Amino acid sequence: MSNIPETGRTQRVQIRLIVIQVLVFSLLLTLGGRLWYLQIRNGDEYTAEAAGNGVQQVVQPAVRGSILDARGVPLADNETRLVVSASRTELLKMKDDGVGVLTRLADVLDMKPEEVRDKVRLCDAKTPQPCWNGSPYQPIPVTDEATTQQALQIRERAEDFPGITAEPTAVRRYAAPGKAKTAQVLGYLSPVTDDEIKKALDGPSPYLRSDQVGRSGLERTYDKELRGKAGVTRYEVDNLGRVMGEAENDPAVPGSNLITSLDARVQAVAEYELADAIKEARKITDKITGRPYEADSGAVVVMESRTGRIVSMASQPDYDPNDWVGGISGKQYAKLTSEKSNYPLLNRGIQGQAPAGSIFKIVSASAAVRAGYPFDGRYDCSSSYSLGSQTFANFESQGHGPITLGDALKYSCNTVFYRLGHQEWSRDGGIKPKKDAKNWFYTTARDFGLGSETGIDLPNEVKGRIPDREWKQNFWKANKDAWCKEGKKGGTYVQQISYENCLEGNQLKAYDSINYSIGQGDVLVTPIQMASAYAAISNGGTLHAPTVGKAVVSPDGKTVQEIKPRAQGKLPVDAKTVKDLDKGLRAVVEPGGTAAWRFGGWPQDKIPMRAKTGTAQVYGKQTTSWLATYTDDYTIVMTISQGGTGSGASGPAVRKIYDALYGLDAQGNQDVKKALLPEPQKKLPKIQPDGSIHAPKIKPYKPRSAEPEAPATESEELLPQPAGQPGLTGSPAFGRRP
Repeated sequence: MSNIPETGRTQRVQIRLIVIQVLVFSLLLTLGGRLWYLQIRNGDEYTAEAAGNGVQQVVQPAVRGSILDARGVPLADNETRLVVSASRTELLKMKDDGVGVLTRLADVLDMKPEEVRDKVRLCDAKTPQPCWNGSPYQPIPVTDEATTQQALQIRERAEDFPGITAEPTAVRRYAAPGKAKTAQVLGYLSPVTDDEIKKALDGPSPYLRSDQVGRSGLERTYDKELRGKAGVTRYEVDNLGRVMGEAENDPAVPGSNLITSLDARVQAVAEYELADAIKEARKITDKITGRPYEADSGAVVVMESRTGRIVSMASQPDYDPNDWVGGISGKQYAKLTSEKSNYPLLNRGIQGQAPAGSIFKIVSASAAVRAGYPFDGRYDCSSSYSLGSQTFANFESQGHGPITLGDALKYSCNTVFYRLGHQEWSRDGGIKPKKDAKNWFYTTARDFGLGSETGIDLPNEVKGRIPDREWKQNFWKANKDAWCKEGKKGGTYVQQISYENCLEGNQLKAYDSINYSIGQGDVLVTPIQMASAYAAISNGGTLHAPTVGKAVVSPDGKTVQEIKPRAQGKLPVDAKTVKDLDKGLRAVVEPGGTAAWRFGGWPQDKIPMRAKTGTAQVYGKQTTSWLATYTDDYTIVMTISQGGTGSGASGPAVRKIYDALYGLDAQGNQDVKKALLPEPQKKLPKIQPDGSIHAPKIKPYKPRSAEPEAPATESEELLPQPAGQPGLTGSPAFGRRP
């Protein structure tokens, strides 16, 4: 038993309880004070720090899909290059806004300091190219041509180059197989802009700030398919930028590949022969002006006659789309957009427009048949046609007497069509049209697809112009005030024209229809429109929407989305008339026809050739050369602005393109082994199990040595325009701007 009294033990227990209570109370008081300090006293500070924690994302750009020709040859693909980029955000944190860093960088890259600074400045309304039109928050490429030594210098001297990176990156490459640039058809890329991200309408923006976007050509039309989806890894970071953990990871998805109907070999031939034809035209003296032809631009379209697929499309002047890769320089941009260079960014195959000249006569012949004139009827091909005091003549005032419409195509007789156009204008009521006026010559042109887009899968196609009564009225309304202000009776020539237009510029006059009947006056067409029209005659009457894309293939090759040819109408004449037109156009390349001297020795029995020559006059310029041709397989249309006559300037080049297609020599002998494409490519290239496509090798095009001129003389049509007739301006897309 214990000797301690009971009361003593009780006191001790009580003391211990009191001590424990004091300790517990002290701890609670301390915790409460700490909570007050954190939440009340310094609450704002810690709230701000917590807000600094967030999610940052790292973007892995998707590999853009390749653009391939019909056999799988890459026209545009990707290659790994050392890309040096600058972070504008980091540079602006420096006292000198990064000027010192960029100057040192210029020294390493062997560039001028101002050139480097221009690369990283932002584009706005007042800032000329070069500048950065992408997001200011993503790295801005300075060069994609850095050497390994330059990249190592930047990395080893990181303290001298804050905000500068040098990394291997997949960069767009325009391969130009066989020297075929295919520039205007392929297009080019540039960074997505903030405005494009903001303007996205369907939910979240389809773009990331690091994306490159197609700006023209196929790169633009099929941008969604080619671009793929960039990979994004999201990290949780604190306010100091330290990674606290990975929040989410979306892997990159490569873009799909686009197989086109183009053939790189034929494209190389077309580009070379078009450029050579322009060069040769400049050596010829214009008999009217007494000076050499300027031959400032041109275009050629090679189309499959039965499908509307484009085998080749070339435009001059051209450019190298690789100039845009990694950011274009100020010197390059000025060259591509200047009047002096004649705007090489224009795809004159779909954007070049000019009067059609005599290749338009297939429309007028069809219109005459629709109006009730028999194709095999007899029409006077006189040496000239008179309207009051004005005389409209044939070329060199040559007449052929009574001939059929087929012969009118063969000899390109203007006066037959003058007379028909004038008669139909009178039948419709002349200046005061009847309510039931048929306007066959104008409605037929629209039914041929002229005056509207063909629907080709390339951006920015122009419509051309069919100057019917409605167009006359609208044009007059738009210009009446200016004409009335400038016009003066008895004044200068320009003032008199303005005065007349002010009073009656909305009237379709007799001379309008006369000029129009042979593709002159205010009519404007494009090479792609005329190619579509002639291809329709070749295939029996079906108008197709021209296509360049043939199939979209997923990166793994498992999904193939074929782009099938699309018929969009029929020619507005019956099958017999189509055959009659075909027969007349065949006669153009046979003895006596206007293109016969350019197709001597052609194997007509094996590969029937049809053609129509055209020499279009444009007010204030030299004549524009047109040549429209087709076989059962292909349709080729070429034009050269200020290049002379149709067969004279364009004939040799078109002949050589056909020779390359079919494997023909100068005498018309065929070697199928040398033929590039004796018949259209129907199948898609073979896709390997891993999704890759093995491309065949391409040999460079070797043009034939110059052959002696054919002894025959050229027979071509030129239209002496009556004095005082307005509207013969043409389009600046084919020539220099007035």
